Amino acid sequence: MNKRFTLDMPEEMHKLVLQYAAEAGAEPDAYLLEMIEEQLEDAYFLRRAQEVLEARERGESRTYTLDEVKRELGLED
Repeated sequence: MNKRFTLDMPEEMHKLVLQYAAEAGAEPDAYLLEMIEEQLEDAYFLRRAQEVLEARERGESRTYTLDEVKRELGLED
């Protein structure tokens, strides 16, 4: 089920939304929905990457060289 969300924005921003949506060949509502979805995904992946970096700094995770990966997978020449 979809939920309704109302957003107040400056007039200049609204003009940009209309312009960019038209350039993309999309309706403004669909364009904004896609932009919000992309931003949410970006924020999620950024947070996950930060968590991995923090785990690496705490010594809870490590990286592997290509040679180590090849050796582990039995792909050495």
